[in-house]
Amino acid sequence: MPDHYSGKNGSENSVLITGGNGLVGRYLTSTLLTEGFGVSVLSRNQSHAGKVKVFRWNPEKKIIDPGIFEGVDYLIHLAGASIGEKRWTNKRKEEIVTSRASSARFLHKIIKENKINLKAFISASAIGYYGSVTSEKIFSEEDPPSEDFLGTVCRLWEEGADLFADMGIRTVKIRTAVVLEKNDSALSKLMKPARFCLVLRLGDGKQYFPWIHINDLCNIYLKAIRDQNMHGAYNAVGPEHINHNDFVTTMARLMCKPVFLPAVPAWILRAVMGEMSDIMLKGSRISAQKIINAGYGFRFDKLDEALNNVITG
Repeated sequence: MPDHYSGKNGSENSVLITGGNGLVGRYLTSTLLTEGFGVSVLSRNQSHAGKVKVFRWNPEKKIIDPGIFEGVDYLIHLAGASIGEKRWTNKRKEEIVTSRASSARFLHKIIKENKINLKAFISASAIGYYGSVTSEKIFSEEDPPSEDFLGTVCRLWEEGADLFADMGIRTVKIRTAVVLEKNDSALSKLMKPARFCLVLRLGDGKQYFPWIHINDLCNIYLKAIRDQNMHGAYNAVGPEHINHNDFVTTMARLMCKPVFLPAVPAWILRAVMGEMSDIMLKGSRISAQKIINAGYGFRFDKLDEALNNVITG
């Protein structure tokens, strides 16, 4: 993690991040520090990483020191158990939900009880809000949440964030697509078979594959901090609509690897992964128009450029 920390009682641009040790949290910390923000992190394990202070919390056990919020201007809530790390047993589903929604409610309780004056609360969310479905519809922020598992997770996640809006705190919810990053992301898992000189196609390949480059995602969070006109939900997704076949073909070309034929059948993925296979086998187009209308200009608006940057970077 970058070597900088402004102190517990930070400057007027002090940011506290939950889940700061995760993929997005690490990149976002670096982005914020480069831009001159003071950054601290909430983690289950208290430690020091360079000059970034890591404060201990445990939302399940309701453990936190309210004093850590002194001087904090912006709270970014990224914490949440990984969606794709383990099979979706009933226990794992509960962990996925509670690590997001319950932790947001716990933060709200502490902020409210201690009368913490935040300038903004910014919460991660996901395009899973619209459900695991393949259709020709282009989903926008105006669409309702799906009633499937991912839709329910995101709805409850965002309802926790909305408690801050009810207090009059500017609240932004970032519905994130598949993050393009080389070493520790869903993309890195798709790239692993290339070590054996092949790239796999999954299912019929017609499912759409909404994506966003990690740099654009971090810059959207940066804009959410700085732009006081931003509030509510925004899709963090690249503006180019690509299906799985096109994504894999582009990735294989840039990696100079062949695409393995035939595709991995859907039934095999479902047998191995269960319900979680829907993440890979289903997908619809997601609109980026709202964030573009808010004035955000994508650095990587074409998949070819985004993947080339990640693969060769």
